[in-house]
Amino acid sequence: MLKERGKTGVAALKISSARKTALAATAAVALATTAMAQQAAAPVNSVSTLNLPQNPQLFGTTMPSVVKATAIVNGQVITQTDIDQRLALLAMANGGRIPAEEVGPLRQQILSNLIDELLQIQDAKKAEVEVKPADIDRALERVAQQNKQTVDQLGKTLVANGSSLRTMRRQIEGEIAWQRLLNEKIESDVTVGEDEVNAVISRLQAAKGTDEYKVSEIFLPATSVNRDQVSAGAARLVEQIREGASFAGLARNYSQATTAVVGGDLGWIRPERLPDPLPAALRQLQPGQVSDPIPVSGGFSIVAVQDARKVLTNDPRDAVLSLKQVALNFAPGSSQAERQGLVERFSTAARNVGGCGGADKLAADFKADLVQRDEIKMRDLPPALQNIMLAMQVGQATQPFGSLNEGVRTFVLCGRDQVAAQAPSYDEIYAATKEDRVNLRARRYLRDLRRDAIIEYR
Repeated sequence: MLKERGKTGVAALKISSARKTALAATAAVALATTAMAQQAAAPVNSVSTLNLPQNPQLFGTTMPSVVKATAIVNGQVITQTDIDQRLALLAMANGGRIPAEEVGPLRQQILSNLIDELLQIQDAKKAEVEVKPADIDRALERVAQQNKQTVDQLGKTLVANGSSLRTMRRQIEGEIAWQRLLNEKIESDVTVGEDEVNAVISRLQAAKGTDEYKVSEIFLPATSVNRDQVSAGAARLVEQIREGASFAGLARNYSQATTAVVGGDLGWIRPERLPDPLPAALRQLQPGQVSDPIPVSGGFSIVAVQDARKVLTNDPRDAVLSLKQVALNFAPGSSQAERQGLVERFSTAARNVGGCGGADKLAADFKADLVQRDEIKMRDLPPALQNIMLAMQVGQATQPFGSLNEGVRTFVLCGRDQVAAQAPSYDEIYAATKEDRVNLRARRYLRDLRRDAIIEYR
């Protein structure tokens, strides 16, 4: 699986049967009109001397769709191949498979996202915002490293899955261009007054002990024309997330908020900082849960709660841990029964590990890999492991976790340092307030680009 990155879209929109019928009717009328014109002019048949068969048998594969323009945006072409390869990239970021019933709606949405991306790149060039090939190369190298590959290996992986480095480079160019354009045209003009920051600090002090959430968002713009379609697409996204799809991956690929680039992450936020009706929805969610689509001004929002805490209050989940990981691997060709038996013995030994030092003996006895990790923030662990660690004493081991196919591991808790709760600094509050304003203006900016664009669909 390719680790998630990149931004490609809003909500998956479904074409109704009525819409398909209308498209077919339009095509039929166009063909009929052409035929009538040809009959009226009665031109000489230019191929009559070639002696061509009326129903030729065709051999080989059809011409690749790269030559077919799907849309022309201010004179620049988006092809069917662009959509195909971006869809493949999306599939890789979401586990390698997209349900068949989702492919059609996704293709429509990817086209919409590619149009937005092209508009962003075009406007950046118009503003003389430069994205050098070296900038894209560095971003590609980071993606390859995240996937433990070289760029060449990444390229081969993309091709093997129906995508290409070219489409990833275009996606990266769009992200960099848009961010730099926002920096130049919006961020430089957005100001936050000292009195505003001090007011936030005062409100924080007054809110001590109240709930705060680590939130992620997906924002899907909608108009009166497509509102029902976007709502249905948003509902499908929620269903995918609840079935195990990555929220961050879907946010990168669908959200039209500027937070899409960071997987929709809003960071820690108190509900009252969000516009209505998001606060009420947020308070009903537990960590790990995702909301239904929420109608908001300009579209729909989907929010997920990654974590929760009390404002300016010490929380055991803020602890910094020292861990030893003992990873049990299975011999190639071993049966499921053999692996199950080994895991049971490993589990018994882990329960009686006998302190942090016992992790070394545990690893030696089971010929397992041993790794020590310090400065691990408990909140960075998966929620299930956080809950286990909260009840553990130093020197104890977690119950083994993993799978009989890929291996099993346990963590031995070697140390835990509690971190006192601290109020965010003046600079942090200033940056968060400014980001909120930049996000709002960025949405309006993209809306204006769409409104002024000349887009021809083919």
